[in-house]
Amino acid sequence: MLKEQYRFKDSKEIQERAELLERLLPDGVYEYLNENADLNSEGTKIFDSGSLFDINIIENKLTSIININRVNNLKYINKYFESVNHKLIFGGKIIGCVETYEQRKNRILKKNNKLISYPLYVFDFILKRVFPKLKITRKIYYLFTRGNNKAISKVETYGRLTSCGFDFVNEKEINNLLFFTFQKVSSPRYDTEPTYGFIAKLKRIGKDGKIITVYKIRTMYAYSEYLQEKIAEELGLDIGGKFKNDYRKTYWGKLLRAFWLDELPMLWNLIKGDLKLFGVRPLSQQYFNLYNEDLKKMRIKYKPGLIPPYYADMPKTLYEIMESERRYLTSYEKKPIRTQWVYFWKAFYNIVFKDARSN
Repeated sequence: MLKEQYRFKDSKEIQERAELLERLLPDGVYEYLNENADLNSEGTKIFDSGSLFDINIIENKLTSIININRVNNLKYINKYFESVNHKLIFGGKIIGCVETYEQRKNRILKKNNKLISYPLYVFDFILKRVFPKLKITRKIYYLFTRGNNKAISKVETYGRLTSCGFDFVNEKEINNLLFFTFQKVSSPRYDTEPTYGFIAKLKRIGKDGKIITVYKIRTMYAYSEYLQEKIAEELGLDIGGKFKNDYRKTYWGKLLRAFWLDELPMLWNLIKGDLKLFGVRPLSQQYFNLYNEDLKKMRIKYKPGLIPPYYADMPKTLYEIMESERRYLTSYEKKPIRTQWVYFWKAFYNIVFKDARSN
């Protein structure tokens, strides 16, 4: 923690501390912090530390907690954010910074000549981005790095903050770091199964409205699911009922989706009996909430499916998707076997001959 953190008795002392902070902080950082928090308030604490201990020893509720040490250096990121949440008043702000994937790439490639920088970037990518996501290599990662200087995406950072009870206020890139301000809006969720590993465990609405766990190869950045509500508000839906320009997708994830490879683990759901071969797609709670009430009731009467009626009708808007599902479910109620047979072959034709793909 910056040692110059103390109570202020007069304007001279406030001015002296402001000047001290300006000298201590990199160019542009003081201005950003000053715009988003009252740096002269006793309710504001400023840290330059990755230690959870510094947060836990705070006795009183604060209005702002600022850490100018990168999120990449926090050993237990969620525990840190959760502890900050407990030390802030409702509406209080957490301000911090992170080196995102793209910023990390720029730093590595610009720092050295091409003969060194590209092999170094590939090594860094494998060690810092691939190894932590796989159980078999996770111990090797922590042996080499001890959890310091993590590679972390903007989406994962913001997803973690959202899961810990914070809502986005603003952001600014300064000196190849992303500075952010979030506001406390609730208590942490303490989710024990975020989408962090190679296989994503997704909570979906199943038969009778029960929550089922659907398995897929992860095609979005870790903790993306916590941003779904925000994405829905910001971006709206594109053709096919997906979110427009969804920045949560990784570039390799788009490739996996194009060839349906991300859905291979869902075969386990088929074997377990959570899904049937053909039926309405299992939806997240946020997406399910967009549907009309009567269609929600129709959907939960039956198991969701691995192949949805979407690929038979190829609807473009959310309204068309709902009408497509309504037609399928109405037909299925009357003639289940015939409906499955007809819809399956329609979908098969569109996938094979019309290049219908998941996006």
